[in-house]
Amino acid sequence: MAVNSSILFLQAQPSGGLIALLFPIGLMLVFAYFILILPQQQRQKKWQTMLEALKTGDRVITSGGIRGTVIALKDDALHLRVPPDNLRIEVSKASVVSVATAEEAK
Repeated sequence: MAVNSSILFLQAQPSGGLIALLFPIGLMLVFAYFILILPQQQRQKKWQTMLEALKTGDRVITSGGIRGTVIALKDDALHLRVPPDNLRIEVSKASVVSVATAEEAK
């Protein structure tokens, strides 16, 4: 008789089914969207509007650490005047990390 009860125990079906398996995965995807994807999209939009608002005379900082003043704009590049020798260089717009405000320039 003990053998028959162990056979019945092994044949039992798991409760919950497919929904119980998919719920944690869906919850992790929603969590990843709000923690990782959404903030990155907002940063990207903010950076894109900063690049579109660039004009001559703005002081910028590039991803390489170069600080200079914008003297000319092209479609995908800009010309910077870099102190102390007023060197003129051309950099990609995509390399601009930030625009220095008036308080930072002083």
